[in-house]
Amino acid sequence: MARNKLTAVQVRNLIQPGRYNDGAGLYLFVNQHGSRSWVFRYRDRQTGKHRDKGLGPVDDITLSHARKLAHNCRLQLHEGTDPVEATKADRQARRIARARRVTFGECCKQYIEAHRAGWRNKKHASQWRNTLNKYAERMMSLPVGDIDTNLVMQCLEPDWQAKPETMTRVRQRIEAVLAWATARHYREGDNPARWHGHLEHMLPKRSKVQPVQHRPALPYAEMGEFMADLRSRDSLAARCLEFQILTATRPGEAAGAQWPEIDIEDETWTVPAGRMKAGHDHRIPLSKPVVALLRDLPSIDSNLFPGVKGRPITTASPLKIAKSIKNGITAHGFRATFRDWAGDMTAHPREIIEAAMAHRLKDKAEAAYRRNDAMARRARLMADWAKHCDTLTGGDVVAIRRTAQ
Repeated sequence: MARNKLTAVQVRNLIQPGRYNDGAGLYLFVNQHGSRSWVFRYRDRQTGKHRDKGLGPVDDITLSHARKLAHNCRLQLHEGTDPVEATKADRQARRIARARRVTFGECCKQYIEAHRAGWRNKKHASQWRNTLNKYAERMMSLPVGDIDTNLVMQCLEPDWQAKPETMTRVRQRIEAVLAWATARHYREGDNPARWHGHLEHMLPKRSKVQPVQHRPALPYAEMGEFMADLRSRDSLAARCLEFQILTATRPGEAAGAQWPEIDIEDETWTVPAGRMKAGHDHRIPLSKPVVALLRDLPSIDSNLFPGVKGRPITTASPLKIAKSIKNGITAHGFRATFRDWAGDMTAHPREIIEAAMAHRLKDKAEAAYRRNDAMARRARLMADWAKHCDTLTGGDVVAIRRTAQ
């Protein structure tokens, strides 16, 4: 091995830009800005090209220390290890070790913040935070990289049978946070909260412990009598419920309706994606009774059905009206009434009925075929529905009387 060429005095005095050889691959490098550092130069055994590994600045690393570091690099080469790649691997290992110390609770906070803007409902973030804090409390202070199936089961199993709907959401949220943590390199391996092929073998299906319970719906044969009673009530809540029924929309969509969404002349209502469950705009053809209802509504602010402090009416008010007319039914159940009537009593195609309800078609071929929203055919469907709602069991027509307050 070549003897050393530099001395400590030379190292202190060398300030001209250049590369100064100390021998055996060790160089003192002075750049054009006067910065001085130690470099170990060697030839890559795969490519045959020179590679430089920085050993540190001269101000921190003495000549004797630099020679020891260069000696260690030569030992690595002798063992078949590339010094630069070894440093990269060491840094990556340290990064992973630091990442593994990130707690599950910290990941929950970061996940919620990252997705908050994309959630339509402002309460969604608090729901996520509250359910995870309550049911996944034992994991919050643990490193996310240490979360395993046993820990997930300890969170889910105690309440799985008593609260299957809630715990299903908790499992989905834990799975989402862990998937996010994996994507951020905070953990590795399979997701211990995944259902298919994993937890489905350890926990009973939700349908086994809580059979599906459909919302109570008014029989469509009773709609005429219900509508007659509803139209006799002079309140904004009654008009909101009537609007919801005649448009076959969800309670929140009707209660939150805005005047800018309504085109009276074109007889359409466009519910924006942000207020739709499916997440895309939904155009609704307005039947003549709906247009008449809208023309009679007072225009106080941008809300069709104003509540307090500039906010729309709550869904609780129309629900209270519905229960006062027919105890036991729900406001959302009127969509089921509409669906049952359309399927049993009309010849309207299924895809038109599903489009009217803003349902996504599961059949991809059928969905691709039905690219437009079939407004003309849906308008005929909604006109037939309005006519049915106006008809009493004996065939009489319900009087339209409105003096909304």
